[in-house]
Amino acid sequence: MLSIIQAAGWPIWPLVLCSILALAFIVERFISLRRSRIYSRGLVDEAIRVSATAVPGPEVIAQLEQYNLLGQILAAGWRTVHAKPNCSIDEMRANVEAAGRAAAHQMQRYLPALGSIASGAPLLGLFGTVIGMIEIFGSQAPAGALTGGNPAELAHGISVALYNTAFGLIIAIPTLFFWQYFRARVSGYVIELETDAERFARHLETLCPVRGRT
Repeated sequence: MLSIIQAAGWPIWPLVLCSILALAFIVERFISLRRSRIYSRGLVDEAIRVSATAVPGPEVIAQLEQYNLLGQILAAGWRTVHAKPNCSIDEMRANVEAAGRAAAHQMQRYLPALGSIASGAPLLGLFGTVIGMIEIFGSQAPAGALTGGNPAELAHGISVALYNTAFGLIIAIPTLFFWQYFRARVSGYVIELETDAERFARHLETLCPVRGRT
């Protein structure tokens, strides 16, 4: 691998950096988007049961918030009703929706960077190809005849062009696949979170004495 990097010349170093970043983002997203850290089936049922007649205290709310992202959304509704017993339904729903948006933003973390790497790596590879072509033409004799050029410089220019093109594609293709995979996974989580958050909000409406806006 080191010999390939050396043969590809300096234009490959941005691609090496992109490959390291892409691998780090992919591993981080696999860890952060584990289902247990996002969603738990039955958690909303337990939260509804616990708050059937009244919202629990701050300790229970804090425990729910630390559970996972769904717990953070449910805890936002509990905290609103607990902190302001006379809150309106609109105020409670606004806080639950804000927590949902924060959870969606957290799940989408680093995905734009992965998409940028997937689209930018081929361009960086093309840039290295252009640099290699420049070195090829620069190695030729003033007359421009290929036979009059420096064979070593000619071979180096060709290696720079081909290695950078290949390396850019090697980075871009799997990164694109993982980017699409994570986007689909986040979309599925968002639907599940929205469904449970709406169900929990309807339950909390029974605990909000004010029906209209404050």
